Amino acid sequence: MSKRLCRLDEIPDGESRGFEITVGEDEVEIFVVRKGDDIYGYLNDCPHIGTPLNWNNDKFLTLDGAMIVCATHGALFRIEDGHCTAGPCIGTKLKRIEVINRSGEVLVLPPGE
Repeated sequence: MSKRLCRLDEIPDGESRGFEITVGEDEVEIFVVRKGDDIYGYLNDCPHIGTPLNWNNDKFLTLDGAMIVCATHGALFRIEDGHCTAGPCIGTKLKRIEVINRSGEVLVLPPGE
């Protein structure tokens, strides 16, 4: 069953927002990036050393909003697929979290839905 995270308009276009969700018995941190009506979700975990990506609350993006950036070592990831294009984890990917925009609501889908 999908879980509501927020309304789409609560995430300004070109910005990101972090959330804590329950997966099984664990609380995990994820984040969502909005580009127009499209949204992209990822686990808040750098593939290089496992630290959170954000440097300040909901700040997961470069200053120009073009890429996801790791605050620990500056690795850059494409928003659309989480692929690392620069930094010590080049060639790896962020773990994707399935999120959808359904009638202006941002929903996270459980694995396999």
